[in-house]
Amino acid sequence: MSQAAATGITNPLLGFVHRRRRGAELFLLILALIVGIGAYAAAGIGVQGEVPTDIVAYGGWLAALVLAAHIVVRLVAPYADPVLLPIVAALNGLGLAVIHRLDLASNTTFARQQLTWMTLGVVLFMGTLLVLRDHRVLTRFTYTSGLAAIVLLLLPQVPGIGKEINGARIWIGLGPFSLQPGEVAKVLLVVAFAGYFVLHRDALALAGRRVLFIDLPRGRDFGPILAMWGISLGILVLQSDLGSSLLFFGLFLIMLYVSTERPGWLVVGAIMFVIGAVLAAIVVPRVGQRVDLWLDPFAYFGEGTNDTGRQIVLSQFGMAWGGLLGRGFGEGSPWLVSYANSDFIMASIGEELGLTGVMAVLVLYGLIVERALRVALIARDGFGKLLATGLGGIFALQVFVVVGGVTRLIPLTGLTTPFLSYGGSSLVANWVIIALLLRVSDLARRPLPDLSEDDDAVDDQSTQVIRL
Repeated sequence: MSQAAATGITNPLLGFVHRRRRGAELFLLILALIVGIGAYAAAGIGVQGEVPTDIVAYGGWLAALVLAAHIVVRLVAPYADPVLLPIVAALNGLGLAVIHRLDLASNTTFARQQLTWMTLGVVLFMGTLLVLRDHRVLTRFTYTSGLAAIVLLLLPQVPGIGKEINGARIWIGLGPFSLQPGEVAKVLLVVAFAGYFVLHRDALALAGRRVLFIDLPRGRDFGPILAMWGISLGILVLQSDLGSSLLFFGLFLIMLYVSTERPGWLVVGAIMFVIGAVLAAIVVPRVGQRVDLWLDPFAYFGEGTNDTGRQIVLSQFGMAWGGLLGRGFGEGSPWLVSYANSDFIMASIGEELGLTGVMAVLVLYGLIVERALRVALIARDGFGKLLATGLGGIFALQVFVVVGGVTRLIPLTGLTTPFLSYGGSSLVANWVIIALLLRVSDLARRPLPDLSEDDDAVDDQSTQVIRL
């Protein structure tokens, strides 16, 4: 007789236990390694006509990193989502292969450096899971996280530490290394936003005036969104960083809407975004230039111009040349586009792997966002729901902004493509984000405690567990 029959429970939705699915995760990780190592070998064959001589060492190190991450998940987060880690491993492996292909064309070693950053990212991934056993502990650091994020965002403005690269002052120098503190700040901001909205969502959800069938928020509740709008504009003006400004304000707006379920906040946020965008285009020369390049890049390309449109025009030519199936590794010329291994890595993929390769990558990103939202739906606490939503929102916004800029859907910004682009700060921060998602997922999927054998327990059918 089943437990449900023994206890008299007839509604299977009262409780259930997710299977651990670690075997499925291991199988998917093997497929992800085949993608990463196979792409690395294909890049060598396409450019040099032979398999890279370091394929065994490279493949072994990549496999060791991925399997170590899997073992830690199996030990300390056995009920975590089984799909997230394989997707990330596939994206990171593909990114390393594309960067290696560009290295072969330009005689650089960015892929080796990226593998080092990946190693650090995986170590911090495992450390996060080992140290943080319950994501709800982070609620204690709501305001501390917010303050730390603001300090990190201001660090590039400190003389002697901050560095300006390609017109954007978003870097700090630590000896021979350059880091983007904004990549860490985005994780801290999600923690701060989640904790704040859990405490204040009831007040923020109260409706004010009704305009055109939409309940706008009360005027007294505009403080948080005005503050975030001001911070985003400050980042834009001081650092000339359009991408981070869009990311932070968009992230805040998403989490505000999810916590309050008030469409009025989206209306207010959209109006504020339009006002901020117009002001930025007028006040900040770099933003105005990006808008001009977006509208007509060919007017800034070629002889007789300042040639600032070369990057976007050549990337468009390359993706058009790639067509549906791509030229194949070694058959295109993606290195002609400046920063092809970072800002424009999607253009490199589009040229040599075609629209099919680009769509496959976008599907993988879509799956990350879908799994994050699934975690948010099943999370048992409000903080966990908002944390998972915010972390998934980071990937959704970042991929939209980057791919939209490369394809000229929107003006170009300076954000990196998660797990694909060359860049240590972004890669390490994104691995930590995945660890946080797995921690929330593990607690959400764990079985509820069975109190049926406790003589003092309250007779509540909702505490019974039906194993599926």
